Amino acid sequence: MKQAVISGTGLYTPPYSISNEELVDSFNAYVELFNAENAAAIAAGTVTALEPSSAAFIEKASGIKSRYVMNKEGVLDPKRMAPHYPERDNEELSLQAEMCVAAAQQALDRAGRTAADIDMVLVACSNMQRAYPAMAVEVQQALGIEGFGFDMNVACSSATFGIQTAATAVQTGQARAVLVLNPEITSGHLDYRDRDSHFIFGDACTAIVVEAADTAVSKHQFKILDMKLKTSFSNNIRNNFGFLNRGDEAGIGQPDKLFKQQGRKVFKDVCPMAAETIKNAIANAGLELPQVARYWLHQANLNMNQLIVRMILGRDATAEEAPVILDTYANTSSAGSIIAFHKHQDDLPQGAHGVICSFGAGYSIGSIVVEKL
Repeated sequence: MKQAVISGTGLYTPPYSISNEELVDSFNAYVELFNAENAAAIAAGTVTALEPSSAAFIEKASGIKSRYVMNKEGVLDPKRMAPHYPERDNEELSLQAEMCVAAAQQALDRAGRTAADIDMVLVACSNMQRAYPAMAVEVQQALGIEGFGFDMNVACSSATFGIQTAATAVQTGQARAVLVLNPEITSGHLDYRDRDSHFIFGDACTAIVVEAADTAVSKHQFKILDMKLKTSFSNNIRNNFGFLNRGDEAGIGQPDKLFKQQGRKVFKDVCPMAAETIKNAIANAGLELPQVARYWLHQANLNMNQLIVRMILGRDATAEEAPVILDTYANTSSAGSIIAFHKHQDDLPQGAHGVICSFGAGYSIGSIVVEKL
C-alpha cells in the first residue's frame, strides 16, 4: 500500500460579498412587503405575520458576519430573493465546472503538478447543477486530464469523504494523483425568505490534490495518517429538490424543495458524534490529544465548532487550534473545512499534526488525521 499525501489545495472565492446588514435590509424589506400584501389575512388570523431580522441576531446565532456569492443582485432584490444564474448553452462550460477549474489550477500549482500528472478527478459537493454527464468528467475535459472522473455527494462531508476515496485510489495504485473538487453554489438552494436560515450559506469552491508520497514534489505536503467516516440517517437536514418533482405537480415550488433543517436537533445530535469520530481517528492514528495542533472543522456554526472542540479537549480551543473562516465565508458546505485548511496550514512546523473534519446532512461525518511533512 502506497502512502498518500495531500500535496496541494486551492480556493476559488466568488466576486461578490454580502454583509449581514445588507442581507437583513433585503429580508426586512421583503417582510414589510409580505405583511402589507397580506394585511387582511393577518388581521383575520388566517396568515401569520412575518418577523424582521437583525444583523446582531445573525452573528449571535451563527458567528457569521458576511458571505461570498456568485450573484448578489438577485439575492438582495426583495421581490426576487434568489440568485440569478442564466442557463448556459450545453456546449458552454457549466458554472460549477468554471469554479472547479479556477480552484484546480491553484491546487495544481501549489502541488507542483500539471494536468498530465492527474489520473482521477472527483467532484464532491452538496448540490450538482445536473444529474449527468458527471461534473467531474466535464472538469476533466476542461483541464485536459487523462484517466477518469466521477461525482459524489455526502452533503457537507463530501470533501472529507472525497479525500478518503482519493487516498484509497492512491494507496491501491489505481491513480498516481487525484484531484478532489468541491464547488458549492449553496445560494442556489437557500430559502432567502426563511428568517431562521436565510443567512447561513455562502458560495465557494475548493480543490485538493492527493497523491503518492514517494513521488510528491510539493513543499506543502501533509501525510494522511488515518481516515474515519460515519453516516447515520436523519431527516433533520434535507433538500427534496430533484428530477422527480414533476412526477407530483403538487410539490412544485413547495418550501421543502429548498434547504431545510431543524437546527436545534442537528446541534444536539451532531456535536457528540463529531467529537467522538475525531477522537477515534486520533487514537487510531496512534496519537494522543496533546499531539494535535490544529482542528480544521466544518464551518457551519461557530457555537457548534466551539462545543465540539470543548468535548474533545475539555476546554475552549484557541483561535490557532481551531481557525474560523465562516465569519467572512459563512457556511460553504463541503468547502468549509478545506477553506480553513487552505488558509491556516503554512504556519505549522514540520511534524505537526492536525484533523480535517466535516459533518452535515445524512448525518455524515468525515475525519482525516494528517501530519505536516
